[in-house]
Amino acid sequence: MKGTFALLDIAGYVALLLWGTHMVTSGVLRGYGSALRRWLGHYLGRRPAAFAFGVCITALLQSSTATGMMATSFAASGFLGLASGLTVMLGANVGTTLIVQVMSFNIAVVAPILVLLGFITHRRSDDARYKNLARVSIGLGLMLLALHLLVLTMAPIENAQVLHTLLKSLSEEPLLAVVVAALLTWACHSSVAVVLLIVSFATAGVVDASGALALVLGANLGSTLPALFEANTPVARRLPLGNLLVRAFGCVACLPFLHPIADGLAHISESPARVVVNFHTAFNLGLALIFILPVERLEQLLVRLQPEPPRPADPGQALYLDEAALDSASVALVNATRESMRMADMVEGMLANLVEVFGKDDAARAASISRVDPWLDRLGIAIRQYLADLGGEALNEEDGERSQEIHAFVMNIEHIGDITANNLVEFAVKKAERGQDFSADDILDLAAMHAHVMESLRLGITVFMRGDLRAAQQLVERKELLWRLENESSDRHIRAMREQRDGGGGDVYLRILRDLRRIHSHLAAIAYLPLERAGLLQDRLVRNPLSNPVAQGKA
Repeated sequence: MKGTFALLDIAGYVALLLWGTHMVTSGVLRGYGSALRRWLGHYLGRRPAAFAFGVCITALLQSSTATGMMATSFAASGFLGLASGLTVMLGANVGTTLIVQVMSFNIAVVAPILVLLGFITHRRSDDARYKNLARVSIGLGLMLLALHLLVLTMAPIENAQVLHTLLKSLSEEPLLAVVVAALLTWACHSSVAVVLLIVSFATAGVVDASGALALVLGANLGSTLPALFEANTPVARRLPLGNLLVRAFGCVACLPFLHPIADGLAHISESPARVVVNFHTAFNLGLALIFILPVERLEQLLVRLQPEPPRPADPGQALYLDEAALDSASVALVNATRESMRMADMVEGMLANLVEVFGKDDAARAASISRVDPWLDRLGIAIRQYLADLGGEALNEEDGERSQEIHAFVMNIEHIGDITANNLVEFAVKKAERGQDFSADDILDLAAMHAHVMESLRLGITVFMRGDLRAAQQLVERKELLWRLENESSDRHIRAMREQRDGGGGDVYLRILRDLRRIHSHLAAIAYLPLERAGLLQDRLVRNPLSNPVAQGKA
């Protein structure tokens, strides 16, 4: 019975270690996920910066697995280049060894202090950032406490015959030890936890040095599996596959020489714990030095192994809304942004062909524009559902604001698609059926107004992607220009009709002008959220009347 209770204690302490790791990871992502996303976009163009980022982010998250899953999603969505992503993972693999190095020392005395400080901060503060810092503090305290309890529990049973027999068999079969540790790490989603468990085994003397090193190799290999198994497209699998190949190369290179390596490390420090953690560091640092220069060649190999799949026959099918990324708000928001840009590209294509439809009565172009609208609607529904699934505690204040921006952008793009397909194209068809023609002046005015709308669309995309306040101000200020163009064109057209000049088209032309201005209003609405948060939304500017139920009723 004592053995059974001891195993239950060990399982409970390992679970506590994993939960502490989860708290640290989730606290960092919730509190600073948006900042991490910005750093990814701004500072990872160069190899040293990408490597340093991988080291630092893994030290913060306490998990190279979490870093791997984040980088995989960014690379799959095109937000992070594959070569940069591979460099980030090389840094992440080194970063996880630094965590193990620190936690291998006897610093359990600070565990209660960290838990107490985190608890007090979480209870006393209403600021989400401090609450997430408190979560990180509690998580670190729980990890240290779990490690301390593991060592205490392992000490009395280091002579247990069953445990000795099991781990001795693994020591005699290093390949089996690698497989067992890899599976355990995959199940735990934490190489830090598994390596620290191996440290506990080595400290208690229940596994010899070469067996512990074989288990460390397996932990390194297993940490690559969660991101690989959760990637659901060939492009998404490239980065975790590259990380797996790098680790597999290291395992194959080290496996035949475990005994000499263990003897060499023992000369640096005779402590079994130091042998394990020093090997873990040397293994990943060595792989980083080997692969950081030829990372572009590894990128080319991965592209050949996992080629870009053909585009789906249905353009309304979402490509980037990875369900596995919902645990990380910063990653999921990048995915939603990427999908939203597909909608913007579709709308840009719809609008670009309008002048040809009006001027030449091009029925084929009109039909192609109408086909796009259902695709937009389906993508919009998918993005909104994805953002709804992301809601709740996973979002900090900044991520919540970004989610609102994406939702507003998608809604406005959908409305633009509806106006274009259901109104403007319909007007063009009616014009052709009635045999009406626009005058040369009508066509010139439509072309000028259309050009301003296309320019505003580009400004709207800039605001959405970069949060550019200057572009946002320009976009809102252009509303007055579009109103003036509409009024001037309407007045000229009405005068021409009264004078019985060639001003055919009647009310169709006026409705087209109105709907082009409505499209611009939806584009200007994209700028309201960032301007309002920055305190730059001028009182004299009227909100988008199409988003106001009262105004809609009056209209």
